[in-house]
Amino acid sequence: MFSFKSPSFKALGLDPAKLKDEDLMNLMLKEPRLIRRPVVRIGRKVYFGADVKALVEIIR
Repeated sequence: MFSFKSPSFKALGLDPAKLKDEDLMNLMLKEPRLIRRPVVRIGRKVYFGADVKALVEIIR
């Protein structure tokens, strides 16, 4: 669910391999643009960053 490819993350200049889950959560709390979008909930599952074609396939 973390968007490592976002310009906001790249601007931080951090090494993703050195970040722990807690670090990622704190970064997302400070900068919501680091959360992959869209966030879609279908039933009990949550999908992050799915494109339209993938969502259509999931819904079928």
